[in-house]
Amino acid sequence: MATRKALTGRSFAVIIVGFFGVVVAVNLTMARLASGTFGGTVVDNSYVASQNFNGWLAQARGQDRLGWATPIRLDAQRHVRIGVPGAGFTAAGTALHPLGRAADVPLRFRSDGRGGLRATTALPAGRWQVRLDISRGRDTKRLMERLA
Repeated sequence: MATRKALTGRSFAVIIVGFFGVVVAVNLTMARLASGTFGGTVVDNSYVASQNFNGWLAQARGQDRLGWATPIRLDAQRHVRIGVPGAGFTAAGTALHPLGRAADVPLRFRSDGRGGLRATTALPAGRWQVRLDISRGRDTKRLMERLA
């Protein structure tokens, strides 16, 4: 029959220190990974954003009333393309890397000769969040799309 060793104060201390050492190491690792992948704030001041919320809703309803169908996609050369429902449209915007690991890419658009708009700059490989302002006259439509 096997004999059991008694649990001494020293072995108990090693077990406790080892347990909490693992917990602290995991917490530090997770905190470092979380802070390293966070791309920034959504709004700088949530109180000010809440005061503007109803105005933003009114703007969104107004842009929906325009009825513009403006599909956004990447072409084979990774240029952003916008389908616009007629002539006289202009667009400008920014492409942001979702994790903030690449510099923002300013986007300027020209007519593609087929009734749409094409960005003058190609996007690097990867996923991008594209924020655009599409205008005709005094009307503006703001869009945000994720492209890969």
